[in-house]
Amino acid sequence: MDILKSLGHPEEIFNLFKFKMGGCRTVMPKLDYESMSESLRTCYLYLNQTSRSFAAVIQALDGELRHAVCIFYLVLRALDTVEDDMTIPLDKKVPMLNDFHTFLYQKEWCFTESQEKDRQVLADFPTISVEFRNLAQEYRDVISDICHRMGVGMAEFLEKKVGSMKEWDLYCHFVAGLVGVGLSQLFSASQLEDPEVGRDTELANSMGLFLQKTNIIRDYLEDTQVGRAFWPEEAWSQFAGRLEDLAEPEKLDLALSCLNLLVTDALRHVPDVIAYLSRLRNQSVFNFCAIPQVMAIATLSSCYNNPMLFQGVVKIRKGQAVTLMMEATSMSAVQTIISQYSQEILQKVSQTDPSRDKTLHILALIEEKSAVSQSSLPSRTHHLSPMYLSAAMLLAALSWQYLSTTAAQQW
Repeated sequence: MDILKSLGHPEEIFNLFKFKMGGCRTVMPKLDYESMSESLRTCYLYLNQTSRSFAAVIQALDGELRHAVCIFYLVLRALDTVEDDMTIPLDKKVPMLNDFHTFLYQKEWCFTESQEKDRQVLADFPTISVEFRNLAQEYRDVISDICHRMGVGMAEFLEKKVGSMKEWDLYCHFVAGLVGVGLSQLFSASQLEDPEVGRDTELANSMGLFLQKTNIIRDYLEDTQVGRAFWPEEAWSQFAGRLEDLAEPEKLDLALSCLNLLVTDALRHVPDVIAYLSRLRNQSVFNFCAIPQVMAIATLSSCYNNPMLFQGVVKIRKGQAVTLMMEATSMSAVQTIISQYSQEILQKVSQTDPSRDKTLHILALIEEKSAVSQSSLPSRTHHLSPMYLSAAMLLAALSWQYLSTTAAQQW
């Protein structure tokens, strides 16, 4: 059970119960599905089926921006599904990626041959494209442009490996940085945020790169087992002859050095993340942007110097994720969270790690950028007596099954 994983973190157990019993509505209010067209309801169904991390925060966005971002996500999910499908031959896949943006205006276009888990967004693409065409022109222009640029970039990397660290940045730009750019332009087009948010593509790109690099680092084993290689060769070739060799037990020290190098590279985007978030003024947009970012730094903290990454997928606890969702609703709170996780990483830095100096430098910069007055903010660490904690655990164990059943509709 999820609650058992949070036994040593009583604040997470409290927040899990609070979230189950309605606290989730502070960040993911219930949508009025009755007022939607059938095709739009289907789009939200696909959103919930294909995204665990973004579905909630997308549905909490204000006004028409919510529908625009939902459709943007599904279009890019369909594009990404084409890229990920290893059963599509390159001579067919490359033209599909290059031309994908044109399918948005082809009422009947769909692709029913995919073997990927999210294949329904391709098989029923007409439902998504009709809702795309129902969006205001300013939203359609952004989505079509980003879809085009992403498709071309994805096609480019199908036929070459991610070699240098600069190529890693470029690949992450195509698959995620452009998402940050497109979202920022949608925020500005909705007039919920200032035009400058959409114009500053450098900060928007960093938002996407930070999330993508975190996912690539975390998914090392899953990717290598299916023949995908996203860790840059410039990094891993310093420590192994082949990328998959890092999973060999006898190479653990070298593998950890490579892992820490890549985590350090991802952390260099955090100052830009802080700068970007500090510009946002709409609460729903802030929540949408901040929650994935704090989950990413929590994930990097879990991954850093962690041997388990080469044996499976390292994930943050559900109670931890829920706590972050409920807390990351103001700039001061986000700065506190970032500071605390950067301190966690700092405590794990080895005296002998080859990237030690670079890691310490970027952590010091993050600490400087995230510095806020802590006196007025509640601590995220709660200390309870052993007797109280034991009683709370017993109550939790007895109540969890009941709450999971009666409050299921809250999820």
